[in-house]
Amino acid sequence: MELPKIGLGTWMLKPKEATYSVIEAIKMGYRFIDTAQAYMNEQGVGEGLREVLDTGIVKREEIFIATKVHPIRVRPKNAYKSTLKSAIKLKLDYIDLIQIHWPAFALGYSHEKTLGELSKLVDEGIVKHIGISNFTSKQTKEAAEACDKPLFSNQVEHHPYLQQKELLEMMKKSGLHFISYSPLGRGKALGDAIISEIAKKNEISTAQVCLAWIMSKGAYPIPKATSLDHIKDNFAAKDVVLPEEDLKKIDGITTVERYVHPPVVAPKEWKK
Repeated sequence: MELPKIGLGTWMLKPKEATYSVIEAIKMGYRFIDTAQAYMNEQGVGEGLREVLDTGIVKREEIFIATKVHPIRVRPKNAYKSTLKSAIKLKLDYIDLIQIHWPAFALGYSHEKTLGELSKLVDEGIVKHIGISNFTSKQTKEAAEACDKPLFSNQVEHHPYLQQKELLEMMKKSGLHFISYSPLGRGKALGDAIISEIAKKNEISTAQVCLAWIMSKGAYPIPKATSLDHIKDNFAAKDVVLPEEDLKKIDGITTVERYVHPPVVAPKEWKK
């Protein structure tokens, strides 16, 4: 299936919150759910998925489910085994997208060996696609060259305060999907004067402005939400088309902030 334009992120959601959000989001029309081993809520996401599948709200082939290998499990054999465990927790026969959460070379990640083990899971039908997350342009190219299967995506922090223009352009040329996490800049971008002005002018929310701008770049945002209002508001952004003049105003925002930069696993290049 094609990757849906917008997904539901589940970072920092407790298991029960994840279950609720997944059920309500899929009822509302979402067809892309993203989680991770490190979020410690795969079980909760799985409960939600089982509910919507058992009740016939959706068929398995109609939803796209992504998770990520924990940084402490990126050694080749661990990556393989942990993905099998993720499938069990998610209560799925297969995972649409497994991603390497961080390029954690210091913890045993290897482009060739780790991605090679994930490729075996594709051959075994446990995984449909292999992706990466938080990789630089250089690391993305290296991973794509090393992987036995076509690399599907790179998931990175992306919002009006971190526009990722170079990486976005490189991935477009390479045919990779650009998945945007923290698309609202941890909420900071919602208070931006330019974003607020555009929201008022177009009679939409500031969140919808950020999400519509991201989708205009050909990227796929995965905003987190727990309340029905926020889940609904975010999903409605898929139908928002901002005027070109407004898109250019956001392009011209000069504030640059990266909000996710953990020690040890984050690329050293980010410190420059």
